[in-house]
Amino acid sequence: MTTDEASNTAGPQGSLRGFPLPGTAASVVVVPAPGHGPGYWAGASSAALDEDGTFVIGYRLRNGHDGIAETVIARSEDGERFTTVATLEQTEFGAKSMERPSIVRTEAGRWRLYVCCADPGSAHWWIDALEADEPEEFAAADARTVFPGDSLIGVKDPLVQRTSQGWRAWICCHLLDRPGEEDRMYTAYATSEDGLRWEWHGVALEGRPGAWDARGARVTAVLPDGSAAYDGRATAEENWFERTGLAYQSGETGRLRHAGGEPVDVRYLDVLPLPDGGFRTYYEARLPDEGHELRTEIVLP
Repeated sequence: MTTDEASNTAGPQGSLRGFPLPGTAASVVVVPAPGHGPGYWAGASSAALDEDGTFVIGYRLRNGHDGIAETVIARSEDGERFTTVATLEQTEFGAKSMERPSIVRTEAGRWRLYVCCADPGSAHWWIDALEADEPEEFAAADARTVFPGDSLIGVKDPLVQRTSQGWRAWICCHLLDRPGEEDRMYTAYATSEDGLRWEWHGVALEGRPGAWDARGARVTAVLPDGSAAYDGRATAEENWFERTGLAYQSGETGRLRHAGGEPVDVRYLDVLPLPDGGFRTYYEARLPDEGHELRTEIVLP
């Protein structure tokens, strides 16, 4: 879906007023946890609208911490009841796991899916792109690596948008220089003319020492007005227990600033603007047994 470039003057008293955080409306379970217990997760979604007004979503399904992970593509008439149209397993990419995808329409009206993959032999992650005429065809599409990362940085959980000025992305980067501390993360900003060859522009948002997001910041949603949502955690022990906070665009395009306030106990918040001015939000909610389910809320204008 095309978005306009965000305003450079967004601030906590302006663009963040009324940001559609979870809890704004009653929630509906879109995808239940695939099992019981830690690591049985449904969520980490990316949603878009098709030209006919139907919803298309990509999300990660994990079957336990040591189980198979999948990227699932599904369609819905109402944004709540989805039918799976394609499933991509980690083994198809030579990966040991998968996390949040990003689904986008191209200038030509085709569909592009960015998937993130974990290296079987290390803590490294990379991001591949697939393209197809329809989401149903992703399972047969060829993948190409567009964000390879390197020996010091693993890249994952892409947020990719196509705008009137070109393509832009916020990429979660994990620091790999200290064995056993690879959970540390920040978000970097990148731009592209075609969504395949990217130019990095440095750190967009990082954690704050002593705060609830001290261990890092993962941007999950950026609205056209510069309002943003991100995940963070205070300690390494809180890995997989991230919470969601708010940020807003600073003076430089793509760079974000913490908005303050208390975080919400969900993660991977995705916000889809609707044609009528409202929003459809999707997020991953933690259950008492540490499984996660994918939920949605409709926020009216």
